[in-house]
Amino acid sequence: QVQLVESGGGLVQPGGSLRLSCAASGSIFNFNHMAWHRQASGKERELVARIFKRGFTRYPDSVKGRFTISRDAAKNTVYLQMSSLQPEDTAVYYCYADGSMSGYWGQGTQVTVSS
Repeated sequence: QVQLVESGGGLVQPGGSLRLSCAASGSIFNFNHMAWHRQASGKERELVARIFKRGFTRYPDSVKGRFTISRDAAKNTVYLQMSSLQPEDTAVYYCYADGSMSGYWGQGTQVTVSS
């Protein structure tokens, strides 16, 4: 059973930065891609960053230039570096891993951007 454990969420002021971590129970290269999604209260879950097995990354326009997804294969961990955070970035952030047979979600970590 694949387990994904997120950490690093918290309260940050507008304009601040935060780094989220997602530790996988096995090699991250077992997955076609890994991603970060977020879900704000009352809204649908949305993709914010994706990293493919070969290292390509993709971002929606809403976070492009502010968020960076990266990985450390030795630690089986994927990161999301977030900068220039705004109140609209407030959400629960989820790690996702796309396996050959199914996808896996972490439990989520809350990010709150507020002064």
